[in-house]
Amino acid sequence: MTASTSDRALDAALVSFAARGYEATSLDDVAGEVGVSKQAVLYYYPSKPALLDAVVDRSAAELSAALEAALAGAGEGWARVEAVVRSVFRLALRRPELLGLLREVSRLGPPAAPRLMAALDPLVQRAREFLEVEMAAGRMRATDSRLLLLSAYSTVIGMATEVEVLRGLGEEPTLRSLARRRRELLDFLHSALSAPAPAPAVVR
Repeated sequence: MTASTSDRALDAALVSFAARGYEATSLDDVAGEVGVSKQAVLYYYPSKPALLDAVVDRSAAELSAALEAALAGAGEGWARVEAVVRSVFRLALRRPELLGLLREVSRLGPPAAPRLMAALDPLVQRAREFLEVEMAAGRMRATDSRLLLLSAYSTVIGMATEVEVLRGLGEEPTLRSLARRRRELLDFLHSALSAPAPAPAVVR
């Protein structure tokens, strides 16, 4: 089945917002990419901000679905952290524009960034609850779960979106280089999250 004009406009806008930036993308650019008139795009999305809202909503839903699927097949504890990281890196390889949009929305700030965060809030709350349970059980280092999530988000997205940046420069990342980056990130997170080993008992 052929994708609708509205869906193709969202696809084109997502790629352009991620690669060129929101300000540098015009409705004429999106219409030209889809092969329709600007008025055809405006029929579905009455303004450029409305188009951005729709792109953010669909992208948040896609990201949430990918992470939910990864977590559904994950085990407990550290395995859940690994599942999320692996899922993000798969997206970086297959859908780099999706992570590029996250970076662009973070740069834009309100109202796009709060809209995205609100859509992802259920996942964020689950992540905080998971971290707090792990910390309370002594399996992870006790710290502020909110700040930890912010740091982890910035680190994961920053490293994963290197794929999109490299492609923009004409360099295609390899599976080997991506796997190495993922391993480095998992090692870093494991070191940062792991609870310190108990001090050895003193023999008197």
